[in-house]
Amino acid sequence: MTFYEIEFPLAALSSEAVEAALIEIGASSITFVDRGDEPVLEPMPGEVRLWSDTLVRALFEASYGSRSGSADAASAEPASTDAARNLGRLAAVLGPHITETARVRRVENQEWERVWLTDWKSMRFGRRLWVCPTAAEPPDDPDAVVVRLDPGLAFGTGTHPTTALCLQILDSLPVAGRSVIDYGCGSGILGIAALKLGAAHVWAVDLDPQALLATRTNATANGVSSSIDVQGIEVGLRPAYCVMANILAGPLIELAPTLTEACEPGGYLLLSGLLKTQAYGVKAAYGHAFDRVQVVERDDWCCIYARRGA
Repeated sequence: MTFYEIEFPLAALSSEAVEAALIEIGASSITFVDRGDEPVLEPMPGEVRLWSDTLVRALFEASYGSRSGSADAASAEPASTDAARNLGRLAAVLGPHITETARVRRVENQEWERVWLTDWKSMRFGRRLWVCPTAAEPPDDPDAVVVRLDPGLAFGTGTHPTTALCLQILDSLPVAGRSVIDYGCGSGILGIAALKLGAAHVWAVDLDPQALLATRTNATANGVSSSIDVQGIEVGLRPAYCVMANILAGPLIELAPTLTEACEPGGYLLLSGLLKTQAYGVKAAYGHAFDRVQVVERDDWCCIYARRGA
C-alpha cells in the first residue's frame, strides 16, 4: 500500500476549517507542526493553541483505480491525478493559494511502531536506574535497576527533561520498603521505577483512562502489578512517604493542599512538568509545609524536590 502526503502552511486559515476540509476529502491523518522553533506551553482547559507559523500535513492512501501496468509500476509513485483532484477540492474550500503553496510527496508504507523504536535507546538516570526498550539487551551493569518501557499513547518514557529529572532524583531517595504516590502517572514510569527501586507499594493516579490502562499494562510487563494500585483522581489519597506529580504548574498549585496532606511527615515531594519560570509560584504554594525545598534544572525545565518536616 502506498500513501501520499499533502503539506501546506496554515497561515491565516482556521485549524478547525482545515481539519474539516481534509477529513471531508478522506485524509487518513492530519498533523499540525511547528515550522520554526516556537514552544507551545500549557494551554487552558479546552484550548487548542498552535504556533504562529504552523505547517499542515495530511496523509492520504493513494487511489489508483483501474490504472494499467504492473503492480510495481503502479506503486512507483503516488496517483498524481488523485492528489491533484484533492488539491483542487481543498482550494475550492480553503482558497486558491493552497495549490500554490502545497507540496505533495510519496510516503512508503512501513511498520511505523518499529520505525519509532529505531531511535528509542536505553537510558540511565542517576547511579543505577535504567529505562530500556522491551527488546533491548540489559545494561552491562550488575547493579542496574531496569524499567522496561516502549513509547505509547500515555506520556512518560524518560526522554522529556521533566521525567528525566524525576527519575534522577528518585534514584537517590530512600524509597525501599516505603509507600509512594505517582500523581498524574501517564505511562506509570515513575511509580514502576519506584517499585523497581524497592518501594513497598505505589498508588498511581490519573484522570486519563488511557494513562490508567498504560500504567496497568506497563506494571504487568515489569512484574510489579501486585504492588501498584491504579486509580482515577476521584479516589482519595492516603498518606505516602514519597509523593510525585509530573503534571503542569497550574494544577500543581491547585493541588498543593491535597498533595501536601498526602506526604507523610519526614517524607519527600517531587513536583515537575514545570518551566524554570514557573518554579517560584509552585514553590511558594508548598514551601510553608516543607523544611527543604530545592529546584533542580535541566534545559528550560525544572523539578522541585522537597522534604516535609517531621
